[in-house]
Amino acid sequence: MQSIQRRRVWLGLVAVFVVAGVALGCWRLAYLRQFGEVERQVQDRLTINLRSVESEIERFRYLPGVIGQDGRVVAALQQPGSMTSSGAANGYLQAVRGMSGADELYVLNLAGQTIAASNWDEPGSFVGHNYAFRPYFLDAMATGSGRFYAVGVTTGKPGYFLSGRVDIGGEPIGVVVAKVDMGPLAMTWAAAGEMSAVADRDGIVFLSGDPRWNYRPLQTLAGDTIELLQAERRYDGIDIAAAAPLAPAEAAAGSLLINLPDDTYLLGRRAIEPDGWQLLSALPLEPVEREARLVGGLAALIAILGLGALVFANQRRQIVRLKLEQNVILERRVAERTQALAHEVEERRRTEAELRATQENLIHAAKLAALGRMSAAIVHEVSQPLSALDNTLAAADLHAQRDAPAEVHRNLGNARNLLRRMQRTVKHLRTFSSRREPGPPEAVNIATVLEAALDIVAPQARDGAVRVEKALGPELPRVAGNAVRLEQVFINLVLNAIEATAEAENREVRVTARSDERGVSVEIADTGPGIPQTVRERLFEPFFTTKSTGESLGLGLSISRTLVEEFGGALRFDVRPGGGTLVSVVLPLYQAEPVRKRLAPA
Repeated sequence: MQSIQRRRVWLGLVAVFVVAGVALGCWRLAYLRQFGEVERQVQDRLTINLRSVESEIERFRYLPGVIGQDGRVVAALQQPGSMTSSGAANGYLQAVRGMSGADELYVLNLAGQTIAASNWDEPGSFVGHNYAFRPYFLDAMATGSGRFYAVGVTTGKPGYFLSGRVDIGGEPIGVVVAKVDMGPLAMTWAAAGEMSAVADRDGIVFLSGDPRWNYRPLQTLAGDTIELLQAERRYDGIDIAAAAPLAPAEAAAGSLLINLPDDTYLLGRRAIEPDGWQLLSALPLEPVEREARLVGGLAALIAILGLGALVFANQRRQIVRLKLEQNVILERRVAERTQALAHEVEERRRTEAELRATQENLIHAAKLAALGRMSAAIVHEVSQPLSALDNTLAAADLHAQRDAPAEVHRNLGNARNLLRRMQRTVKHLRTFSSRREPGPPEAVNIATVLEAALDIVAPQARDGAVRVEKALGPELPRVAGNAVRLEQVFINLVLNAIEATAEAENREVRVTARSDERGVSVEIADTGPGIPQTVRERLFEPFFTTKSTGESLGLGLSISRTLVEEFGGALRFDVRPGGGTLVSVVLPLYQAEPVRKRLAPA
């Protein structure tokens, strides 16, 4: 047992290592593939943005040289202090600014002093300001041209400064400067959702579609670089040294990783000559990591499913083997059990047949008991018409001897009526005492059943001086049941009511029948003493009776309730408010396909 447990533990550990190895390997492959795809996208974006930046610069590169050849600009440089020359130069620069789209145009003398500008008549005019410290002035004086990106010390607005030296006769007389606003390019990147930017030769971002990048170094700046920035006043008013570096870690050649609050980005770089700038473009790495996690998770899931399939197949083989081994045992047990069940089923069938026969015998015994209870009255009911018939026939013979045909005819008619009366009584008794097996519920005329039952108990009522009244509703609908068995129920209930009034002063039994949407309700009320509470609780117990031994079997009410419930009806006993007992029988209406439903009395 311990070896099996140890083997399971080792197999579990191997499975864990296999799943982990597959997941890690697939994650790594997916990460590298997606990382390479992001790098390719970054490089494609850099190529497109490089053309945009170069195009934006090239639009204005010609301006310093063209403006420096204009006579009004030359005159302003050669005639310092001349209001006429300065005014003409100012107007010319203002007109060129409007046509070219440059941000500002201005002219510096050899001392770096602004003598004419396109914003000469605006607040923050450059006229009179000295920019000799700016690299674009120094480079133009030294090499003939210059370029420099910085924040304006006068306006505080950043821009790209293009400069060109003005020479007359081989001698320099001044410098023309065109300031270009590159902000629209950054706005275009921001509108497109691109994380693109331009950094200067020292790695400081000065133009970006993401405001979080502006004026931040890519990496930590050296001390001499910070001193140079302060000397040039390149980003005047901005503490570059305090800004956090964007990319403290290298990712790959030509790429950097930058961490922003929302994600980590892959930053691609491309050089912009001749300024030594860097064009930057970044894409988030979260999709790369998400894709890698997804692939790793799927690989782990597939590995788990594969191992599970192997385990399942192995277990299935074991189960099949065990089933094959147990089939013989099971078949033997099934055969034994089948034989036992067959014997049990046969016993149950025999028992059910005996129970049905016993029930039929009990029902027939109850009929005979009811007939026994009425035997004296029935004998009286038959003997009385026989005596009357004898007297009538004697009278008819006498009248025949006297030749009185009318009297003979009358006496014979009376005799026939007496015979019909006896025939009806005998017919009711024969039908009631029959042992015909009942079939399924049929449509029964409840009024006919009640009339027949009352005819049978009529002699008993007359012998006991009991008045039996009936109130049957007009056109009572047919109910579902069996006429003979319902007749047995009502005979038993009416006989009980007649016998209950034996000691009453007002001996009366009233039978009423009415119908509603639930069915037909038959009520039998008597004026007897009622039923005591102790007896009421045991009314329907088989063989329970309050009569003397030999007078009753104690089966009448039990069988009556059984018969009524077989037809989907209900039988109930209540105490009348004025004294006596009220028996309610509710029977369901007959339908073509009757739905057997137990009814509750109203």
